[in-house]
Amino acid sequence: RVAVSSTDCYIVHEIYNGENAQDQFEYELEQALEAQYKYIVIEPTRIGDETARWITVGNCLHKTAVLAGATCLFTPLVLPADYSHYISLPAGVLSVACCTLYGISWQFDPCCKYQVEYDAYKLSRLPLHTLTSSTPVVLVRKDDLHRKRLHNTIALAALVYCVKKIYELYAV
Repeated sequence: RVAVSSTDCYIVHEIYNGENAQDQFEYELEQALEAQYKYIVIEPTRIGDETARWITVGNCLHKTAVLAGATCLFTPLVLPADYSHYISLPAGVLSVACCTLYGISWQFDPCCKYQVEYDAYKLSRLPLHTLTSSTPVVLVRKDDLHRKRLHNTIALAALVYCVKKIYELYAV
């Protein structure tokens, strides 16, 4: 088992030294995110939970954009033409809305480059023995270029389909 080097891992320690400890934890996390460490270990429970929830919401928006867009695009292939737009149009609008919200709220946030790590084997390679918290949140940096391209492409295709279908329904 190969240990992760200290230059790849940053630990936000839960050390309370003054009234502004929470602000200090947030500042340390921001610095670690912007320094693009491979792993970030967050000891303070509150900020760790908030960060994990933020990442989960971003993941949910991404998955919803992809699945709703796929539903929009594939429904006309499996349902009769007279009924498919009742499912495909709302799904397409949902896909575009989720993709837009992701683009506005998450795209430029350094947190979007990270995922919460749950794999026990990978966690065992980190220097977690030095922690005071028994339940730290561990973030791992992942390349999200393909993921963003996927949901942007599918949402764009869904948008094109919706515009075309609405034109067909109301132009005739």
